[in-house]
Amino acid sequence: MKTYGHFIGGRHVPGRSGAFGDVYWPMTGEVAAKVALANQADVREAIENAKAAQPAWAATNPQRRSRVLMRFLDIANREIDSLTDLLAREHGKVLADAKGDIQRGLEVIEFACGAPHLLKGEFTEGAGPGIDVYSMRQPLGIVAGITPFNFPAMIPMWKFGPAIACGNAFILKPSERDPGVPLRLAELMMEAGLPAGILNVVNGGKEAVDALLDDPDVSGIGFVGSSDIAQYVYGRGAAHGKRVHAFGGAKNHMIVMPDADMNQAVDAIMGAAYGSAGERCMAISVAVPVGPVAAEKFLDKLVPRVESLKIGPSTDAQADMGPLVTRAHMEKVRGYVDRGVEEGAKLLVDGRNFKMQGYEDGFYLGGCLFDEVTPDMDIYKAEIFGPVLSVVRAHDYDEALRLPSENEYGNGVAIFTRDGDAARDFASKVNVGMVGVNVPLPVPLAYYTFGGWKRSGFGDLNQHGPDAFKFYTKMKTVTARWPSGVKEGAQFSMPTMD
Repeated sequence: MKTYGHFIGGRHVPGRSGAFGDVYWPMTGEVAAKVALANQADVREAIENAKAAQPAWAATNPQRRSRVLMRFLDIANREIDSLTDLLAREHGKVLADAKGDIQRGLEVIEFACGAPHLLKGEFTEGAGPGIDVYSMRQPLGIVAGITPFNFPAMIPMWKFGPAIACGNAFILKPSERDPGVPLRLAELMMEAGLPAGILNVVNGGKEAVDALLDDPDVSGIGFVGSSDIAQYVYGRGAAHGKRVHAFGGAKNHMIVMPDADMNQAVDAIMGAAYGSAGERCMAISVAVPVGPVAAEKFLDKLVPRVESLKIGPSTDAQADMGPLVTRAHMEKVRGYVDRGVEEGAKLLVDGRNFKMQGYEDGFYLGGCLFDEVTPDMDIYKAEIFGPVLSVVRAHDYDEALRLPSENEYGNGVAIFTRDGDAARDFASKVNVGMVGVNVPLPVPLAYYTFGGWKRSGFGDLNQHGPDAFKFYTKMKTVTARWPSGVKEGAQFSMPTMD
């Protein structure tokens, strides 16, 4: 059986703790590997390697740092099929979705290759008599990323790509549930010419996380996961003087207006709700048809589509949806469906008893669809993170606007309509960080920033786009005067530019 360790100082190391976790193949239910769980000593070893390597990397000019990322892009694209296969087997998402996971991460690496431009400061000549003022962006030093199981390629690249481009050394603490791809990405970065110690990977749980949050040599932390843990990471990291952005859970709504193209809306929600078995922070988990006529039209088309979902093993290129990540998570999602029935929601499609022929021990759950869900129900309030879609009927547009706006989460929302005025009003007024108009998963492209509001995001800056370069750098401003402009005599008043 394969054993994963850590990647520290440019090489694989076994770890010191003696503790290990299981890595499953969700499609079969078998334990496919063991992963070492880091203790404080392992984390400290990674920090020491990063500390030794970072000054020289920061002194490397941005063009040369970008060339490493460019070579990494070439290598990763060459290896994309093997990366896709590994990701699908360890996570459970189907091949097309696994490849998309990798590609969306590589798009942020492409954006980060623009570091020479994105790191430029400002310059004012003659701001005062003989005085020039200019600014420069400098790296934080050592930064870390704590990333979730559901995107084991994309989110690590969203973190380490911009951070490394800015001249930082990076410590990645990925999910211990699917560590294979993050470790392989670190190998490929070394192949691309990244100096040893600039990208380190430590696997582990809370002990590793707390070690990164508490260590004074770590200047910044990026996190993606549940909202409760995001709030914990933000609070503990900030209390230790670190720059932190932490992204949490979601309850994303899709508003279906009466004038919407119902075929388009149903196509969109099928992928948005059931793609990756619903294990996405941007998944649509609440559909909000506006008015009884729209609700009936929408459900008439949606129910047979959910019933006919093609569920299969992760390696089945024809499957719409694969298994969930672990048996424990599958049982948790099934428990939410049980709870929805108890609360009085109408279960139109019940996937709780789905079994995959030939893969009976896999972590499979069929698509589930509820109607007549109300905002006081647990299945509405909780982030279920599985293939469960709740339909909440709205009487009118104002009620549909209020539902996502008043929800505790504010990650993403979508509206499907042919009415440009309604779409424009909705996009302006809804209290949510990312909005899709006839787009079900409003994940911005790499050159815009990604981030939710309310309990979906903690911190002042978002992920990727220009915010990433702001987050991973600190601004220094220089005011310079040269002898030709210096007047004789001491000045005791506050300097001005007169």
